[in-house]
Amino acid sequence: MGIVFILMAIRIILQKNGKFPNSHIGGNKALNDKGIYCATTQDKLARKEAFKIKPLKLDGDFESQTTSC
Repeated sequence: MGIVFILMAIRIILQKNGKFPNSHIGGNKALNDKGIYCATTQDKLARKEAFKIKPLKLDGDFESQTTSC
């Protein structure tokens, strides 16, 4: 294992603009283009969609942003 880490470090040092590859799903443009995100992002999007509150129509020109009275 140590040899692998040393070889990876040497490769990163010798490469121009050497940096660790982004292995996170959110960093993969091809998956993002298909609408595939990491579980955390998908959860945030689902919660945002599920908790949208639609305004209630009341008498007159007033609108309420809550569903409670």
